[in-house]
Amino acid sequence: MWRNWMDWFHNASMIKSVRLRQILMALSGYVCVYSNDYYSQCIPGTQTSTSTSTSTSTSTSTSTSTSTSTTPTTTPSGGITAFPGADGFGAVSVGGRSNGKVYIVTNLNDSGSGSFRDAVSASNRIVVFRVGGIINIGDRVVISANIYIAGQTAPGQGITVYGNGVSFSNAHNTITRYIRFRMGKGGDSGKDGIALADGHNMIFDHISASWGRDETFSINGDVTNVTISNSIIAQGLETHSCGGLMQTDGGVSIFRTLYIDNKTRNPKVKGVNDFTNNVVYNWGGGGGYIAGDSDGASYANIIGNAFISGPSTSVHPVTRGNANFRAYVAGKSNYYDPDQDGNLDGVYMPDTTEYFSDVVFSSTQFNYPRPYKLLNATEAVAYVIANAGASKSRDKVDTYLINTELKSYGKVGALISDENTATIGGPGPVTGGTAPTDTDNDGIPDAWETANGLNPNDASDSMKIASNGYTNLENYVNSLVPVW
Repeated sequence: MWRNWMDWFHNASMIKSVRLRQILMALSGYVCVYSNDYYSQCIPGTQTSTSTSTSTSTSTSTSTSTSTSTTPTTTPSGGITAFPGADGFGAVSVGGRSNGKVYIVTNLNDSGSGSFRDAVSASNRIVVFRVGGIINIGDRVVISANIYIAGQTAPGQGITVYGNGVSFSNAHNTITRYIRFRMGKGGDSGKDGIALADGHNMIFDHISASWGRDETFSINGDVTNVTISNSIIAQGLETHSCGGLMQTDGGVSIFRTLYIDNKTRNPKVKGVNDFTNNVVYNWGGGGGYIAGDSDGASYANIIGNAFISGPSTSVHPVTRGNANFRAYVAGKSNYYDPDQDGNLDGVYMPDTTEYFSDVVFSSTQFNYPRPYKLLNATEAVAYVIANAGASKSRDKVDTYLINTELKSYGKVGALISDENTATIGGPGPVTGGTAPTDTDNDGIPDAWETANGLNPNDASDSMKIASNGYTNLENYVNSLVPVW
């Protein structure tokens, strides 16, 4: 009866609020995937527990599949995911797939032909890199809509964008992978390292963000369907030193991501959020995960995360919750190691206000798009150590944060006000490497085209749709990095 009423309510023309509709449908056990600012498709949510399905073919052979071990390549609405393995609210992004063109970044200049700034200045592009190294920017870079930034194509240690922030506001349907955005002390005062104030259908995967002047990675406003996965959000600069705001009713998934050396907002959440299998290390007195601290209603899954105190930590990991913040914490699924003794020897957190502040505990999980593989909290630590950030080839900054700080399990860590300190020493060096030969300049190397039945002298085959629904170019760039 409830679901029938909700179906009517969802389809009624009077309901024009994406946020209200999403919250109501989630509470009734549906997952909603939004294709634009108004229309959404809502389907019954998947079960929390692992399920096994059996199908029989015409030859009577039988196969079984377990939902947590398969790689998702289709969205709940029937389209393909942004890339194989994409999960969360933002898995629906299409990037530059539809009517797109390839743009090859050929230099490390701040602007002009062949630059990263020029590459993202127009919509409907898949951006690949023929160079690696540091791109020093003066002004902020504004990202356009329907772009796939394929940082994994950069040779050597990849790409670092340094010196100011980037804006993804109105950059609908973007896919951003394997790239570093490091703002720094010279960036615009009062601005975020990565800012997103309006947009829908975006996924940020394996990015490294650091040194924001205000927030390091902030989402705030009219934003719907975003995923941050497998990433590092680090060292917001003092005096503010913030990981970032995650404040939208449109849905943000944060999966398998490291927040490290931020005094506060690791993150600060208001609205609809799924915070699963993340690691928060060395938060400061402002707090780790901040549960709303707001008059607005919030609905969050907080599942399988690890909170590890460091030298700067002086408060419990979850703070400032109130009666407006409803949280599902999955029993003792979250982990807290407060003793800073160099060992991972903490405790699993019971669902009490001592550990989670004054939130209202939900007895059932909010039916948001699930991570395709759920880890326990200590498995999440190991995964983040091995994989988080622009990890195809880590730079010295991420290597230090992971190997020296996080793996010290409480003994090493610091809040910083200047990235050019003796410990960090700025963003470089980042080695460039040599790009493979691409005769027809279609973004796909000759060797891969030949091995996969394409013509290395025909540039038109790059953006053609292959049998799996991705472009040939996407199949190439996605093949460069593991799914899991």
